[in-house]
Amino acid sequence: MAALNALDRHLALVGFMGAGKSTLVTPVAGRLGRPGRDLDVDATRVIQAHGLDGFRRIETSIVREALDRREPDVYAFGGGGVTSAEVRDLLAAGAFTVLLEIDVDTAWERVRGSDRPLAQDEATFRRLYEERQPLYREVADAIADDEDGVVLAAAGIHHELGSLDRLGELVPGDGAVALVADSTVMGIHGPRAQEALGDRLASTHELPPGEQAKQIAVVERLWTELSLDRGGTVVALGGGALTDTAGFAAATYLRGVPWVAVPTTLVGQVDAAIGGKTAVDIPQGKNLAGAFHWPAHVVIDESLLATLPERERRQGRAEHVKTELLAGRELDVRATAAYKAALCLRDPHDRGVRQWLNLGHTFAHALEAAAGFELTHGDAVALGLLAALRLSGRDTTHVEEELAPEPVRVDRDRAWEALLRDKKRSGDDINLVLLGDDGPLVETRPADEVRAALDRLVA
Repeated sequence: MAALNALDRHLALVGFMGAGKSTLVTPVAGRLGRPGRDLDVDATRVIQAHGLDGFRRIETSIVREALDRREPDVYAFGGGGVTSAEVRDLLAAGAFTVLLEIDVDTAWERVRGSDRPLAQDEATFRRLYEERQPLYREVADAIADDEDGVVLAAAGIHHELGSLDRLGELVPGDGAVALVADSTVMGIHGPRAQEALGDRLASTHELPPGEQAKQIAVVERLWTELSLDRGGTVVALGGGALTDTAGFAAATYLRGVPWVAVPTTLVGQVDAAIGGKTAVDIPQGKNLAGAFHWPAHVVIDESLLATLPERERRQGRAEHVKTELLAGRELDVRATAAYKAALCLRDPHDRGVRQWLNLGHTFAHALEAAAGFELTHGDAVALGLLAALRLSGRDTTHVEEELAPEPVRVDRDRAWEALLRDKKRSGDDINLVLLGDDGPLVETRPADEVRAALDRLVA
């Protein structure tokens, strides 16, 4: 079975001459917190000294040494590296391989006139292109054509309009599938998903809508209904609450079965379905019972957002704005998903830079708990972003104009108690994600300062 992602594996970039492997290896490695290395040997010098066969032997030796390294890295491969059967075997065993796709005309325009020994004659160049395409396809676990595409592929995320109709081929393996959705989504998108899954569909399961799904009793019912063996897959079709719950059920059923997230809301596509955090709520707070369980795939089909009510779109917009604040630039859905995916690959268990994604969330979760989870997550995040920006000494205009947050009527003491139970607390002080001069950071602030910021969010 092909590798599913670059989590704990080397990320290898392959493709024909001119595809951009050497250009992308450094920025992609930087986003994933890995050193990054271009394995493309100086072909001109080596071929002159050792001939083409000698060049390939040296290239294979370099690849073997690189892939034997324990710490996951990002490597750019020479265009002809895949012609070696040994290199192809090494890639299959030790890397997640992304093919950087390029058409032959564009490739020729990029390299013509260069000193590359295999790019001196156009007819030879085009023949090599055709010969190598099947080999690239053979080794590729995914295909991309830009930096965000590589990051998404490395995280196991497939972004494509209309991809719901390809769900059957996008769910890895060949085992049975249990489709989980809330009653609303099942009615809107369920028939298409069921048709796409075809004969693999073993059962369907409807959960309550929204935050009502994130209850232990709901998970317990789902456990009892599932009839998968460990080769089966849970497909979670819905918003963030649905994917949180179904993912948690998959993490704990039979001590863990694969799952595929198919987010149908903006909040799911830019945030909740990415990175393998699964959880349900308990009376003491939000997401306090959960597990890290990386999805086998995340299928992002933006066409599903066409049926999204404006109220639901607003919820996702809050997470979108949060990510724009972290990135320091405007982002579309694809780029927002890629930003989060990179941080999650870099820090899958939330012990470092992934904590940046909690910007505003310590306040948001406290307000949600104080409201008995009747306050929507997006509205809570909008308020939390206000508090985080104020504590960072930043202007709040962008959040106010984009999200128009309004103070919420909840019990202040109950909100404070919920915040003190938050997972990010450190002794008597509170760990918060704030925005510094050089970008996001995790900073400890005194409890009284945090309490004052929280109180400003309460009507």
